Amino acid sequence: MAHVVLIGNLRQYTGGVTAIDVAANTVRQLFRKLGDMYPDLAPHLEEGLAVAIDGQIYQDALLEPIGESSEVHILPQIAGG
Repeated sequence: MAHVVLIGNLRQYTGGVTAIDVAANTVRQLFRKLGDMYPDLAPHLEEGLAVAIDGQIYQDALLEPIGESSEVHILPQIAGG
């Protein structure tokens, strides 16, 4: 299972949970499972969050694969300037 860490204000939608282990093969599948587990979080997962998988940051990550032992951080979208 991937170890998922929720960064920033996302914990307010999970009852304070900031880390969880989830079995998922892609970011899209991960977001679907997290949304099922935490319905208040679901709309925020659709808002364009950045995702770091094993230290690599992705802006549009829905199809990115997740390894069974990956560490995934979900964080606010990163703006460029």
